[in-house]
Amino acid sequence: MTEESLTHAPVPELAPLTPGATRVLDAASKLFYERGIHAVGVDTIAEAAGVTKKTLYDRFGSKEALLVSYLQHRDARWRVHVAEHLARVPEPGTERVLAVFDAAISWSDENSPKGCSAINARAEIGDGHDGHPVFPEVARQKAWLFTLFAELCTEASITDARSMAQTMMLLYEGAIVTVGMETFAHPFEVARGVAREILRGARG
Repeated sequence: MTEESLTHAPVPELAPLTPGATRVLDAASKLFYERGIHAVGVDTIAEAAGVTKKTLYDRFGSKEALLVSYLQHRDARWRVHVAEHLARVPEPGTERVLAVFDAAISWSDENSPKGCSAINARAEIGDGHDGHPVFPEVARQKAWLFTLFAELCTEASITDARSMAQTMMLLYEGAIVTVGMETFAHPFEVARGVAREILRGARG
C-alpha cells in the first residue's frame, strides 16, 4: 500500500465558503436532493437561503456551478464517513472491504433516503454529450469508490482484485439504487451479506 493510497489519503479540500455562500449551498443541497434539479430554480434557492439572486450568482456564478458544488460537498462528507468506518478496521482483510457497506448502511437512512445524489443528478441532466459539468464530477466520484474497492481487495490478498472490486461496485450501486426505488427494505444489509459470502469464497 503506497503513501498515495485512497484509504489513507485526506479528503480533497474544497474552497472555503462565505456565510452567504454556505446558506445558499445548504438550501440548494436540500432542495436539489429532495425535489430534483430541474424542479428547483435559483429564485427558490435564494428565497430559501434568505439571500438575493445576486448573492447566489456572485458566490457561485451559475446554477450549474452550484449543482457541482452541492455534489462535491456531499461527496466530501461521504468520504469522511467512509474513512471513519475504515479506521475502525485497521488490519487488511475482507472486513475492511465490508466496512464500505457498513458505512453505507449508517449513512443511507439519514443522508440518502432517495438514493445516490450523483446518480440522481446524472439521470436528470441528459445524455452526457453537451459538456455539462455534472458528468465529470459524477464520473470522478464513482471512479474514486471503485478504486477504493480495488485497493481494499488488493490489501485483502484477493486474487484478481480488480474483478472483485467490480463485483463489489455492482453490489453497492445496485443497493443504492434500490434504496431510492424502495423495492425492498434494507438493501445495503442484503448487499453486505452477499459481498461477505463472495469475499469469503475468494479467500478460500
